[in-house]
Amino acid sequence: MFKLRTTAVMALAAALALAGCSSDKKNTPASGGSITVLAASSLTDTFNKIGQQFMAAHPGVKVTFSYGASSTLATSITQGAPADVFASASPATMKTVTDANLASGTPTTFVKNQLVIAVPPGNPKNITKLQDLANPALKVVLCAPAVPCGAAATTALAAGNVTVQPVSLAQDVKSALSPVELGEADAALVYRTDALASQGKVMGIEFPESAQAINNYLIAPLKNSKDLADAQAFVAYVLSPDGMKVLTDAGFQAP
Repeated sequence: MFKLRTTAVMALAAALALAGCSSDKKNTPASGGSITVLAASSLTDTFNKIGQQFMAAHPGVKVTFSYGASSTLATSITQGAPADVFASASPATMKTVTDANLASGTPTTFVKNQLVIAVPPGNPKNITKLQDLANPALKVVLCAPAVPCGAAATTALAAGNVTVQPVSLAQDVKSALSPVELGEADAALVYRTDALASQGKVMGIEFPESAQAINNYLIAPLKNSKDLADAQAFVAYVLSPDGMKVLTDAGFQAP
């Protein structure tokens, strides 16, 4: 009898938690606290928008974001950086956190992302395929292999049997894109979403090898959160239809 009652209580609590995480603005706020979300830099624009929507749906809750390379963020979490939610751009970087037993529950894959070749408007070097990047006369920027966009680039280049001598290795995707936007580089391998978010500052050239290097993004509340209820509510909002619409409208793919 005790076990049956416990199960019923747990089921009711889970149902109430899901209801509380709805994006309906008439719902009761989570707990009215404050959370810090560490997220991959490629999520900057979408998470800023999702954060505004979440706070409107949960009056009194404040969300602060810190963006960067997923590998750097994961390391900072394991070293005790205060955070409530982690959204990573690869399973490998989330594994750093789960291996340290710092995720609350099982991380959820919420979107996928794919690489494109970013070139200046008008494509002045007439780059049409991945193999063109092997031209030593081109100034090509890649992400460092240790970060998710760099690992994806390594996989894609290997799939195309292409060797590139980059002029620089960026520590996150925004830093890889910036030289192309500023006219300081001829091309960069970046996520499709970042090329779209540039609002015409670059063109994104699709290439078939990118299908071999699709990145899965994962999200999880963190066990050491000082406001776990709101952290869980934010994750639920990201996974909700409202949150997913922001992400897919920006070019992310559903998992």
